[in-house]
Amino acid sequence: MPNILAFSGSIRRNSWNRKLIATAVDAARAAGGEVTLIDLADYPLPLYDGDLEARDGLPDNAQRLKALFKSHDALLIASPEYNSSMPPLLKNTLDWISREWQGESGLVPYQHKVAAIMGASPGAFGGMRMMPHLRQVLNTLGVLVLPGQFSLPHADEAFDEAGTLKSPARLHSLVMELVYATAALDRARA
Repeated sequence: MPNILAFSGSIRRNSWNRKLIATAVDAARAAGGEVTLIDLADYPLPLYDGDLEARDGLPDNAQRLKALFKSHDALLIASPEYNSSMPPLLKNTLDWISREWQGESGLVPYQHKVAAIMGASPGAFGGMRMMPHLRQVLNTLGVLVLPGQFSLPHADEAFDEAGTLKSPARLHSLVMELVYATAALDRARA
């Protein structure tokens, strides 16, 4: 079964998207996926700056993230929406990973990857306006983003007291699609 790298585009401790990714990780494991859940707070990066890169090279955390991306078959991303787009933390992370390093194209960590994207917010859109932007960036980097996506509006009412998603069926369907599509593509490549 596929190895899936899962993370949230938010590092806020009580983020709805951190709760959402935890639920998605459980669903992916139940569907047979091998999942590595990371917290981007463990990989702090400076804002991307070409002069900084030219002077200091690729930050250690960007190199660590590159290695993680390369060692996984799929990405499972939950992200908040900031001003109708993705948050700077997520965009900056994707940008640093996409940098060429030691003669290797910055696209290598993204090659042959399948991704499922989702978002949660307490508002009525549930991250829906962010997803086309995230989809476009991932597609540009060479990632096959599943056509389905999961949007969780009114996230402040969607989880019970234990942090469990009250209505997980649509989320589980998307995650199962990620596991099965990634496994099928891996078999086809073999």
